[in-house]
Amino acid sequence: MRVAIRWADALVDADGHVFGHDAGATLVRRLLRVFPDALLVGPGPRRGDGFDVVPLELLDASDTVVITMDVVDSTAVWRTLRRTCAEPQVMNFVWWTASEHTETVDRAALALSCALFPTFANSERTAGEVREIVRAWTIPTLADEARIAWVNLGIRLEHVQPRQEPEVPVVLYPAIYLSERKQPGLFLDVVERVARRTPIRVEARLHETHLVSEAAMRLSRREWAWVGPLTATREGYWEALARTTAFLATATEESYGLEYIEALVAGAVGVFPDLPWARAILPDAYPFLYRTPAEAEAMLMRAVVDTAACRRELDEAAGGSFAQWLRARHDDDMFEHAIAERVHEWFGVPVPALAAP
Repeated sequence: MRVAIRWADALVDADGHVFGHDAGATLVRRLLRVFPDALLVGPGPRRGDGFDVVPLELLDASDTVVITMDVVDSTAVWRTLRRTCAEPQVMNFVWWTASEHTETVDRAALALSCALFPTFANSERTAGEVREIVRAWTIPTLADEARIAWVNLGIRLEHVQPRQEPEVPVVLYPAIYLSERKQPGLFLDVVERVARRTPIRVEARLHETHLVSEAAMRLSRREWAWVGPLTATREGYWEALARTTAFLATATEESYGLEYIEALVAGAVGVFPDLPWARAILPDAYPFLYRTPAEAEAMLMRAVVDTAACRRELDEAAGGSFAQWLRARHDDDMFEHAIAERVHEWFGVPVPALAAP
């Protein structure tokens, strides 16, 4: 058995690389790395850099497990494979917060998909959401048999660059989208008040679809703000994080929080809303959790004018070294081993030779 990765938005550039720095593209590259002989489902067929791109209709379903990141469409994937195979093998990978799906049809389709097919989630919170939806939207016969596993995504620790402290503190908008769930209006209101009190530079690197949004325009009109496209390379992304002083998270919900973990590991001081999704990725005594915009302003102000003291508080909250606490809990080696072992357990795919976790 071999693995095929399906994500409808995956793009392969002229050089055969999976294009993009958003979470979806990053995860496709990770899965291709975990399963070295994996295929990528997409238009084609064509050859990528180290992998083949094959249309779903042309897959040998008798010898292939399709890991789909488009979970709502899993039953359609199964039906397509069923045309040429009696028992198609499909696995869900839920890498976003299930609460994003609010329409009845989407929630019912998500519940049915996760009840019918083995499902791997990107965090304990996401797995809990999936279980609740399956129980609420499917019959007990299906819900009781649902196979759901999870592990924290983690990050590529080897990408972390040495710190480069800027002359003017840099505050990051820690997302690439300005969607309502991210509350960009709250972010702008808080950083604007901080900018009136002390010099800061706010940076927002956005997906091209959000660069021309009204919220992006509002932010870019501030003389202390820079709004631009995503960095061209992964190295450039981590170099930018290495000179980031702090960030302000304002999202109402996250499935995991990959961007926040990356910024924290790079040395930025993170100011978070006091919400379950944030507490799930932080030490119990994390000192920068706000409940009101005024608290967010005060914490961000401290983060940019007394950064060294804030970093000492983070170490105290972690019981030693905050950086080591993060590395021990958010290393993507754990993700790679966990998903490889689940694919072996559920489908018999041989576990690839991976580095020790």
